[in-house]
Amino acid sequence: MQCTSLNFRAFQFVQAMLFAIEEINNSTDLLPGIFLGYKIYDACGSIARGVSVALALANGNEDTATSSTAPCTRPEQVVAIMGGTSSSSCMAIATVIGPFNIPLMSNFATCACLSDKVRYPSFLRTIPSDYYQSRALALLVKHFGWTWVGAIRTNDDYGNNGMAIFTETAKQLGICLEYSVSFFRQDPPEKIQRIIDIIKASTSKVIVAFLSPMDLDILIHKFAHHNLTGYQWVGTEAWITDFHTATMDKHHILDGAIGLAIPKAHVTGMREFMLDVKSLNSSSNKLFTEFWETLFDCRFMKTKSSEENQRYCSGYEDVSGLENSFIDMSLMPIFNNIYKGVYSVAHALHSALGCKKICSNKKNSYKLIQILQHIKNIQFKTKEGEQVYFNENGDPAAKYEIINWQLRENGTVEFVTVGFYDTTLPADKQLYLHKRSLLWAQNSIQVPLSVCSESCPPGTRKVLQKGKPICCYDCIPCAEGEISNTTDSITCVQCHVEFWSNERRDDCEKKMTEFLSYEEIMGALLTAASLLGTIMTTTVAVIFFRNRNTPIVKANNSELSFLLLFSLTLCFLCSLTFIGRPSDWSCMLRHTAFGITFVLCISCVLGKTIVVLMAFRATLPGSNVMKWFGPPQQRLSVLAFTLIQVVICILWLTISPPFPFKNFHHFKDKIILECALGSSVGFWAVLGYIGLLAMLCFVLAFLARKLPDNFNEAKFITFSMLIFCAVWITFIPAYISSPGKFSVAVEIFAILASSFGLLICIFIPKCYIMLFKPEKNTKKNMMGKMPLKSL
Repeated sequence: MQCTSLNFRAFQFVQAMLFAIEEINNSTDLLPGIFLGYKIYDACGSIARGVSVALALANGNEDTATSSTAPCTRPEQVVAIMGGTSSSSCMAIATVIGPFNIPLMSNFATCACLSDKVRYPSFLRTIPSDYYQSRALALLVKHFGWTWVGAIRTNDDYGNNGMAIFTETAKQLGICLEYSVSFFRQDPPEKIQRIIDIIKASTSKVIVAFLSPMDLDILIHKFAHHNLTGYQWVGTEAWITDFHTATMDKHHILDGAIGLAIPKAHVTGMREFMLDVKSLNSSSNKLFTEFWETLFDCRFMKTKSSEENQRYCSGYEDVSGLENSFIDMSLMPIFNNIYKGVYSVAHALHSALGCKKICSNKKNSYKLIQILQHIKNIQFKTKEGEQVYFNENGDPAAKYEIINWQLRENGTVEFVTVGFYDTTLPADKQLYLHKRSLLWAQNSIQVPLSVCSESCPPGTRKVLQKGKPICCYDCIPCAEGEISNTTDSITCVQCHVEFWSNERRDDCEKKMTEFLSYEEIMGALLTAASLLGTIMTTTVAVIFFRNRNTPIVKANNSELSFLLLFSLTLCFLCSLTFIGRPSDWSCMLRHTAFGITFVLCISCVLGKTIVVLMAFRATLPGSNVMKWFGPPQQRLSVLAFTLIQVVICILWLTISPPFPFKNFHHFKDKIILECALGSSVGFWAVLGYIGLLAMLCFVLAFLARKLPDNFNEAKFITFSMLIFCAVWITFIPAYISSPGKFSVAVEIFAILASSFGLLICIFIPKCYIMLFKPEKNTKKNMMGKMPLKSL
């Protein structure tokens, strides 16, 4: 296998090595008394040829080798092998020479697989592993919000391993690959066409390219024919700063590309050395002849077979005016890697030889395994102050610059540094982007959007689309009472029980508390009704007091009447305890006050009813029933009936009293402040006892309904008890079914309605007679209807 052309990049790599060797040989501090020699082989990008020349170097075979003229003391075997620019070739070479413990120092092989010291024990490199680059690329993609991307990789160890790590990291970061295709420069046209069709059919606008420059050059040439522009490219250190690739991109396929590059470097004197190629001029130097003819596109000397229009060169032309990849120093970071690699071997050799003022030059004074171990342990600074060392895997610290392709006005591409990635910094500071303008695809200043689904705003949650990657989803609004306050939330969080979600479902707001207050219309109306009842009852009491000596007052048992009016006043006033914010005292007072006052009221009515019955029983001959139910017995009965209710209320308050309670169940977005009953048995016992007395009173009044017409007390009591019972019978279902403050309003309404029923039915007719029909307020009229003639 023979090489057929000269690659300027590879020639520059050789020059970088020569510069470092010459600088070391001229040094008095490093390897004093020792001159480094070298052998140069061209692998021509072939793995097989790379293995072949590596074996030649390991065996000391000098065939086809270009040797230095410096005196070499150990020509039979090299101390270390520099080179191997592709990961695949380094893997093959390292596998072969690993058993011989010959260090293989690469400046450009980045596959993470080469960090495996079991398989490649003698491999080292001065360029970071793709393990870090792939992760950094995923972080960079995530930084710009690109969650839906495509990927193209070189179909070799570099591309496949690098893309595998990128894919794994991207998955962890929530990035999805719409497609991931491989390509190799020797693939048939049909394979390239399939890649083009996949890209055209895709919806992603970002392409992550883990490609070698040679493969990328072929692809962009084909892409230009299909007008595949407008895509945002994300590149690796292999091509992101490659001048040749930028020059080849005539149709601006890669404009705005962003990616990682080895940090810029400066090595004093290297650029001048690399451009000073005239010193290599020699009639016997075949390498120089081939290089010069390729550089100036000419023939070095005129021969008989030369055509008349052939351009010729002398070997002394000025290279400074050329515009090609040879004079481009954008790969200076890679040249610096070669420089550091040579110095690493020199420092290891210096240490192995025990050099002080002079180095030992005795044969077999060191072994290759010692050189390898010393390289792994070296730590030094270059003349530019850069720290050089290797970790346990033979890798340097991972540091990258973030490069953005920006098109100049003259049409050329400028590689602008816009940030960095440094693994030696804390995790949250490793990726950094400068606050400066970036240019994207098609020279846009807007960050491209590449997502399968738009971001879900706060207030929604992501729901994956069936059969699609996790980056493809629908945004579903959060349910009532749930929120999400972050973008792309996968769940909605339930608000605390005292909070409720706002309309946008992105924040929990404190629920509005609701209770029957004096300020609202319903509360104000009920308060007014309560005060009106109190005033009416007081007015009636005043009227009765002023007419206390009249027959109608005396006939209706004035003592019970005044006690009944007093209890009705309390009934009207106790309804006010149901209005306002519930508190411990108001909750205990409202039900007990209501129960006791109503029992007092019904007891008075019951007493009046019994008096009516007894009074007419007493008119029968020989009847003396009134002595058994005189005023003392009436007072005692009212007291006894009321005390029973007092005992019930005391037991209720002692065992399980009512208490303020926040009801979260009736309304989702409101908190109902109410009084919990504490003991339901106590509450219904109070109501039940009131109902029992009311029913007894109603039955007795009903039995007295046929008494003489002019004595209307029994009828009035019957009507009042009928109203009372009707109100409280309808109250029970209304109270149970009414939500929140309306249940309180229902209870107040029942209290007021029954109180007004008693007041109006029992007292208003009598007030009417006292005020407007005083002529009927006589004893005779109270005893029954009789014509005036018979009187």
